[in-house]
Amino acid sequence: MSTDFTYYILCIIAIILAAIIIKRVAGCMIKAVITIILIAALAYIWFMYLR
Repeated sequence: MSTDFTYYILCIIAIILAAIIIKRVAGCMIKAVITIILIAALAYIWFMYLR
């Protein structure tokens, strides 16, 4: 149970950090790339560890 909780916490931290980075970095293309990388990382965590 603690491992699932740990991964949820890591996902929340990743989302918060991505939001901060997106707010500070200018440019629509960079925002799109960061969003795609974040979605891919969260999908990887979901399919590899939580299912």
